[in-house]
Amino acid sequence: MTFASIPWLELAIAVPLVGAVVVSRLRDPLSASRWSLTFTGLALACSIVAWIGFLLGLTPDGSSTQDILPRLFGRKVLLLDVLSAPLVPLVALLHFLTVLGTARTKMSRISFSRILAGEAIRLATFACAVPFDLSVLLILGVLLPYFELRERQRPTRVYLIHMGMFVGLLVVGLATSGEVSAAFLMGAVLVRSGTILVHVWVTDLFENASFATALLAVVPITGMYAALRLVLPVPAPNWVLQGIGAASMITAVYAAGMAVIQTDARRFFAFVLLSHSSLVLVGMELHTIISLTGALALWGSVIVSIGGFGLTLRALEARYGRLSLTDFCGLYATSPALAVCFLLTGLASVGFPGTSGFVAAELLVDGAVSANPVVGFAVIVTAALNGVAVLRAYFLLFTGARHQASVPLRITIRERVAVLTLTALILGGGFFPQVFIASSHRAAEASAIVTRAPGE
Repeated sequence: MTFASIPWLELAIAVPLVGAVVVSRLRDPLSASRWSLTFTGLALACSIVAWIGFLLGLTPDGSSTQDILPRLFGRKVLLLDVLSAPLVPLVALLHFLTVLGTARTKMSRISFSRILAGEAIRLATFACAVPFDLSVLLILGVLLPYFELRERQRPTRVYLIHMGMFVGLLVVGLATSGEVSAAFLMGAVLVRSGTILVHVWVTDLFENASFATALLAVVPITGMYAALRLVLPVPAPNWVLQGIGAASMITAVYAAGMAVIQTDARRFFAFVLLSHSSLVLVGMELHTIISLTGALALWGSVIVSIGGFGLTLRALEARYGRLSLTDFCGLYATSPALAVCFLLTGLASVGFPGTSGFVAAELLVDGAVSANPVVGFAVIVTAALNGVAVLRAYFLLFTGARHQASVPLRITIRERVAVLTLTALILGGGFFPQVFIASSHRAAEASAIVTRAPGE
């Protein structure tokens, strides 16, 4: 058996699916956590090997020479290309770190089997390019948070209304053609991305679902992938992309402004996430190599930095409960490592020099200013507001009078591994960004929407 004959991509998806079945039969939360960590670690390893095989040309499309799925479905279902190849391991990493960073006090309150099932669906989604298959996976992906909301006996109406809109627009868009199809698919992408006027489901999900479920459902920015795979291949008029870009730009500025004034930590994080995901969509609409490269690079950076930012907030919640941003909490004295991770991931998300988001943000700003000075100015304002929001939250949470704790609240070994992993990725991506930027540039050049400017 050779390297190319092993279906690494299929294994990366099958492992968490099998793990979901195994873990669902366990009743001890600690055992479930350990087995989940094993399965997510194996899925991460398989996805990294598949990505390396794609980069080295050993498996040109990321699949094996003895594919199983084509024999079942009569056609290729899963593959890696220049767009999906770096995203699949990043999504797998996010799930691995989420399980790794779960505190013992939270293990009995989350469903590890649901996390594993969600990982299998999301990995398959980011490895799928066939419109019908992708649509089925997108619909399956929105069901798991609903099941958790019902299980926790939390309100489901807001989530149901918005996801019902998403599914309806998606189905109609696939059933029609031409401009009508493009318009409905654009609507589906805007709802799934939490664009302004239809963004309420994101904040509602963070308030009512577990932090892990909300984080995994929103951070990968599935709406961007749906836009690239479903909207762009359709012969759509310019107003479709311009509509996505305009709505996303307004959302980015609005969400950044809202993040500055939030008094609840979860809502603050939700708005910061919405602002960054909207910036990624803005870069897609600008039609230049530089802007699209910046958007794709920012996409990967957001998954790492914002994902780590959310995991840090989740670790703080496990120690102190729901966090408020109304008073100075003084948590640095009891959790200095989490304070450093909070600041590092937060600054990386806004493109601080030396972090993974710096080059991506610079490319996006440069492309935006060149394409449209007004959009460029709005991007700069958004980044500034997000930076203010992150620093405000840091000072409110970690400075002020010392927090007195009756039990040790130091960082655990598992959390330390997660923090070191995030630190290595953020600083490594900041000082050595060539690999990921080159990958994003190839994906931008391969995209059908890019219109080269004279001299490029």
